Amino acid sequence: MEENVDIFAEESAPYGGKNLIVEKSIDFAVGIIDFCVKISGVNVRVILNQLLRSGTSIGANIHESQSAESRQDFIHKMKIAAKEADETAYWLKICQRSKTLPDPSPLDKQVIEIQKILGKIISSAKQNSK
Repeated sequence: MEENVDIFAEESAPYGGKNLIVEKSIDFAVGIIDFCVKISGVNVRVILNQLLRSGTSIGANIHESQSAESRQDFIHKMKIAAKEADETAYWLKICQRSKTLPDPSPLDKQVIEIQKILGKIISSAKQNSK
């Protein structure tokens, strides 16, 4: 059951006193780091580096958007976060199909949720800038 949370109020809606997308992106980045530590013993350095960079970059861009200089700057930073989320989803699919890596399904579910929230935030911010 999904909570009905207004995530658009001034682009930083309260969620228990915290910003939903910021908190979700931080939790996701920690999950990515933990997953990458698990696979660091396997000889997949390229995947590990790409996944670590894109997975942690989502939150970094979201965090940076919170002090955007304008609505357009905010939208731009959120779009970068969305692109990083798309790239992360790709790397997680690679891991999921691999026979040698652990199953990243919980992370896959989280990144899909983050992608949906980012899409709604970007759409709302664009709508409000008209």
